[in-house]
Amino acid sequence: MDWNPEPLKNAVYLVVTDLDGSLLDHHSYRYDPAKPMLELLEEMRIPVILASSKTRVEMLALREEMGNEHPFIVENGAAVLIPKGYFRSQPQGSEDRDGYWVRELVPPRSRWTEPLEGLRQALPGAFQDFATAGVDGIVAMTGLRSEDAARANQREYTEPVQWRGSEEDLAHFIEKLTSCGARVLRGGRFYSVGGDSTKGDALNWLRRQFALAAGEAAVYDLAIGDGQNDVPMLEVAHHALLIPAPDRPLPELVRKANVIVGVGEGPDAWAWGVREWLRGLYQGTEQAPEEV
Repeated sequence: MDWNPEPLKNAVYLVVTDLDGSLLDHHSYRYDPAKPMLELLEEMRIPVILASSKTRVEMLALREEMGNEHPFIVENGAAVLIPKGYFRSQPQGSEDRDGYWVRELVPPRSRWTEPLEGLRQALPGAFQDFATAGVDGIVAMTGLRSEDAARANQREYTEPVQWRGSEEDLAHFIEKLTSCGARVLRGGRFYSVGGDSTKGDALNWLRRQFALAAGEAAVYDLAIGDGQNDVPMLEVAHHALLIPAPDRPLPELVRKANVIVGVGEGPDAWAWGVREWLRGLYQGTEQAPEEV
């Protein structure tokens, strides 16, 4: 796609994307069909913000492979990491840590150890979590290589759970954890047990930092996802791109406007949908976003 930067002046544009099943293929975890579009977005200076249930170390490795140097959202909205110096000044509420400005939005992973252990005894065999499964168990559940499974288990804020029990027991599981202050989010293949923050909360905070850095500029953002844990950011973004999954229906949204449904699956649908979003920008079909 040839492009002229003139129509995109005087605003900030962001692409905020889920990874597994969206930018990354559901089975191979590759993103080759999306590479040309990722390169175009970088050329257009539109940041691609990775927003995943993955850990910080997993996402650092992926960002290095992709050449992505933008902020990112880890563990379903638990924290936002901004490369130090990315903005002129450090955002309020963030900590300077290991080369990043880190905005933590939830308690640490250890907060959920005791409630999960109690439920493990009350519901034997109903679920398996990463902490007790260990690297070999995570490999069995995900198909990841051992080194990748080890990164997946270096969690700081959340606990992934594979549900193996009944729907009735699942309702009890969620109710008990919610009463302990947890938010239980359903992703593509796992439930995520963590604090009361979502990808939508993290996106709202990060969007505000981009707006402030650009002198209170308007922000046009496209959120991309395929699972229920993506719904909060799909609802709050200016545009939402839904990625079809091979094993479940599209996530249900309250919103009706500015919703794109990808054609195909995974990174193929991702690339198609981002192209449609860009086409809409250039055709002048956008409405001014609300204040952030």
